[in-house]
Amino acid sequence: MQNYLNSQQLLSRPYRQAVLKALLIITIISGLLFTVLNLGRQNYSLAFAELLMSIYSMAILWLLSTTDFVKHIEIWALVYLVPFFSVMMLALASPGATASVFVWVFLIPILSHFTLGKRLGLMISVCYIAMAGVIFFNKYQADLELLGPVPVANFSILTLVILAFSSAYEITREQTELRLLKMAHSDPLTGLANRAHLHSVFEHEQRRSERAQSPLCIALLDLDHFKRVNDTYGHEVGDMALVHVAEVLKAGLRKSDLVARLGGEEFCLLLMETQGQQGLAVADKIRRRLEQTPVMFEGAPLVIDGTVITLTISGGVAEHGVDGTALKDLIRVADQRLYESKNNGRNQIRLHSDAASALEVDDKSPGLLF
Repeated sequence: MQNYLNSQQLLSRPYRQAVLKALLIITIISGLLFTVLNLGRQNYSLAFAELLMSIYSMAILWLLSTTDFVKHIEIWALVYLVPFFSVMMLALASPGATASVFVWVFLIPILSHFTLGKRLGLMISVCYIAMAGVIFFNKYQADLELLGPVPVANFSILTLVILAFSSAYEITREQTELRLLKMAHSDPLTGLANRAHLHSVFEHEQRRSERAQSPLCIALLDLDHFKRVNDTYGHEVGDMALVHVAEVLKAGLRKSDLVARLGGEEFCLLLMETQGQQGLAVADKIRRRLEQTPVMFEGAPLVIDGTVITLTISGGVAEHGVDGTALKDLIRVADQRLYESKNNGRNQIRLHSDAASALEVDDKSPGLLF
């Protein structure tokens, strides 16, 4: 789940980047306009603050155009919004400002949620809306018309509606993004990660492994004679078998590890902080468990024509830094070792090319082995 959340953050950043750039441009133009208007009204302090905000927005826009800021878009949004909302509070508190200037408060939840996300956006919104409320009541406490029940109710309810709408929109958008991300990065049959998600997670773990000098390895696994299952019992049984294999693979790994279905009957394990020899032991433990566990259907072993269906698997292991650094190189090496396992009797896992590196057990399990 954490991998999906990290990917979701990356997916949201270009959207927030576009929103922030648009806001900066609008702030520059409107800030200069209100600077001129307030100079004409001789409200020099507010005019100076708005001019500073325009210049500040220009500086941020220039910095964003010269740096790779997408990775830290939330920080940049906060750097923009806090001064912007603070100048807004100054404008609200300004003696020369009319009550109509308080309509700008309605922008606070919209801008906060669109640029900062649901949690931080809600916190910033509540903080500045509360400040605006305090300013309003202090400024117009003697004005019975503005502080009457109807105006106060209208302003308060509309503010809460916009706040709730902004929060609900951002929550729904993030949930939709997460669902789409899961669909794009998972195998529809088994629910395992697909090749695209494997590549994404590997890139992250590779950088972490190189920084921390920690081991990382992969194991490539392929079901033995799986075509016979489809040919003999049909694709429905074959699909049940693949789902069963996926469950066995997930049960044999830690939460920090990743298992992906590369296609057909081929799977890949990404084992964090694991050396090659340790990866060999993990993969072989899974191989033995799969061999000894019948394919399950509705909570019971799958029996066809009096035969309990069981499966075996062959595999190859490759270690990051020893057998290569890129995922494609590790998969290529692991694939070579996998086919050496296939060519030397199947139902075994190899770390090296020599036969002594293969781990296997005798077939003593009941039922029909493939």
